[in-house]
Amino acid sequence: MAVISPEQRTEWTKLSDRLTAEYQGYDVTVEVLDPEVGDNPMVDRMPFDNITYDHKDDVAVVAAARDPEREDVALRHMVNHPQEFVVDLIPEGAAVKITDNTGTTTLVSLLRRTDGGQGS
Repeated sequence: MAVISPEQRTEWTKLSDRLTAEYQGYDVTVEVLDPEVGDNPMVDRMPFDNITYDHKDDVAVVAAARDPEREDVALRHMVNHPQEFVVDLIPEGAAVKITDNTGTTTLVSLLRRTDGGQGS
């Protein structure tokens, strides 16, 4: 497990680029855990498009596609002012936890495709 704190923001762009490259072809599940509202599933096992961090705007973005060819983006979930990235490599892929400055957590699961496909 790797925990990358706000003091290491320069690493967040490298990390997001690496996750995007290594997990293309995987499915992505995104769930938001809001301390006030509760759990909110955003997408479940859709083709993973990318994850990015823009240090200029201080925002992390997770994108899922509508189809396996990743030609049409179905979801762009933004995490404003992230405070922590936690990445855990799991046998099925990777798990990412991004916590913002309000305490809301976004859980991103990058999982091998259920049809047997996996990263390219």
